[in-house]
Amino acid sequence: MITLCTACGTSYTVDAAAPDHCKICLDERQYVPVKGQQWIERDLLTTTHCNHWTQHQPQLFSLQTIPEFAIGQRAFIIQTPEGNILWDCIACLDEATKTLIHALGGLTAIALSHPHYYTTMQDWAAEFNAPIYLHSDDQQWIMRHSPAIKLWEGESLSLTSQIRLIRLGGHFAGGSVLHWSTEEGVLLAGDIIQVTPGADAVSFMWSYPNLLPLPAQSVCTIRDRLAPLRFAKIYGAFNGQNILQRGDDIVRQSSAKYLSCLQPIGASPSEETLTRAHATE
Repeated sequence: MITLCTACGTSYTVDAAAPDHCKICLDERQYVPVKGQQWIERDLLTTTHCNHWTQHQPQLFSLQTIPEFAIGQRAFIIQTPEGNILWDCIACLDEATKTLIHALGGLTAIALSHPHYYTTMQDWAAEFNAPIYLHSDDQQWIMRHSPAIKLWEGESLSLTSQIRLIRLGGHFAGGSVLHWSTEEGVLLAGDIIQVTPGADAVSFMWSYPNLLPLPAQSVCTIRDRLAPLRFAKIYGAFNGQNILQRGDDIVRQSSAKYLSCLQPIGASPSEETLTRAHATE
């Protein structure tokens, strides 16, 4: 039997009783709810929930479960001439979603930003006969084995001629984003980079629910690894987190602002300070 943690959506294989705890939630980057760890059988989820689809631009769709379940993130499907890519994952794989994705041509690959969104990736892979690409630095957080899982290493991985995964670290050691090199450029960021409510800035956190920030060194690394890329648009993990112009400029400006906030009171950041922070990575 497959059971899901209702706090984060991670799936576990169990013989009878639900697990005592969810390893993902016990980590300080997530949390155990005040009422304790709770579980739902995977096959029961689709009796009470379904997925809402949004088309953001040609060849780019998002899926989000309603009513909200677990963390509440959205997944994305990119249509390319070389096959369709699922970016990040949601726990609910209902019959309508299966039908629609098959009608779009199925999936040739599934790629995940970080462990909070692994959810039922194994079931999506089995349904669409697609490999799952996870960064090897995060393999300890895989709670269900699947022969579809392919661990990649290093700083980038090309999935198609236009789509590349970039490891940024930060939130998780293997935390990654997806860069789609269209004419204007698109970045699917998960919450490795968090789009702020005004959709005119981004931020960086080690733990979002527990409000624990990243150190300067990590933000410098993220900034520098994104510096060679061009992207006007950023789509974040949650509904409404869409930056539709100047995305790369906004990341640069936001990282500078973040680093300046880490300075002692009364001090002003200098290029020497930022360089020194980068050098200590």
